[in-house]
Amino acid sequence: MSRKTYSQQTSLIHSHGYDRHTGAVSIPLYHATTFHQQDFDQFGTYDYSRSGNPTREALEDTIAELEGGVRGFAFSSGMAAISTTFMMLSQGDHVLISEEVYGGTYRLITEVLNRFGIQYSFVDMGDLHEVARAIRVNTKVIYIETPSNPLLNITDIEGIVKLAKANDCLTFLDNTFMTPLLQRPLSLGVDVVLHSATKFLAGHSDVLAGLAVTGCNQVAEKLAFLQNSFGAVLGPQDSWLLLRGLKTLHVRLKQSSESASKIASFLEARNEVEEVYYPGLSYHKGYKTHVRQSEGPGAVLSFRLKSEREVRELKRHVNIPVFAVSLGAVESILSYPAKMSHASMPKEERERRGITDGLLRLSVGLENADELISDLSHGLNSINLSSPKKVIHL
Repeated sequence: MSRKTYSQQTSLIHSHGYDRHTGAVSIPLYHATTFHQQDFDQFGTYDYSRSGNPTREALEDTIAELEGGVRGFAFSSGMAAISTTFMMLSQGDHVLISEEVYGGTYRLITEVLNRFGIQYSFVDMGDLHEVARAIRVNTKVIYIETPSNPLLNITDIEGIVKLAKANDCLTFLDNTFMTPLLQRPLSLGVDVVLHSATKFLAGHSDVLAGLAVTGCNQVAEKLAFLQNSFGAVLGPQDSWLLLRGLKTLHVRLKQSSESASKIASFLEARNEVEEVYYPGLSYHKGYKTHVRQSEGPGAVLSFRLKSEREVRELKRHVNIPVFAVSLGAVESILSYPAKMSHASMPKEERERRGITDGLLRLSVGLENADELISDLSHGLNSINLSSPKKVIHL
């Protein structure tokens, strides 16, 4: 089967083929940590599992193909992938980062990399003029999240890439929300695409993993060296589970995205909801850009209630979504960014970015969409019932 001639839907099923030795249609699970060498001067493809493992390699080849890159790399978590990739920077280098970025990335930049002399600036990536003004002589990387977490803001990928190339910068892009099915940043000129594969790619809340892909051989060599040097690699069992999860990505993401669109429309009509953040809504400020550079709005949305009190009331009365961190699973996950994904960000910084105490993020799973809407409606109705009643003195 020539995989290059098939759609991603078909490639997801057959991306790693079958085992050439046995014909097994499931890639073998190689738990070996070391591999026998024939002689002093006859080394095999594998020697030590940190440097390379056949099961992990099958996963890395698969994500490289799906993203259209030359090489993929599998790590023990999304933050391991991001952290290792940032190690391409050196003391004195400067990085520009999306102002609204995942809390773990914010923590890495502000509390770890800065201790090694790496400078940083946060910018509104939706404003190309602001990005251009923020680029310095020593800027080496522009880091993008689009859609961003948790407000689903959109960045013009090609616009940022043009600025980066004009200033000899690399571009890193977190593609977790979209996956390669909905957005392929390498085709738009991005240098490194990153995933928290824990989310949609694995899809079952049972694998912790991170992936990086590049379309540049020179960058691939650097990442391979760093992956081997730091050793935060994905184990064979989790690599196998992730390969299995990828096979159903297309059907999972399709249904979840359709349900998310229905739920976003429902929420925007509710008086209790002050704002809905979802790139599938035509009034979203990044709607046109997102339509141009992606294949769909995805399965994650956020919505803002008036205050933490309303959030607590809603949470008490909804039954279907689990209330937890993470996203992209078969079950719907309702998250509270202020105390979960962005808890490491100071309150003033969160609020300046619009991550208020009334903000909730919903990752839509595979449940019946109408039942999810009914459940959310019950939760929103409870807010009205619990509102303090006005006392009239006679």
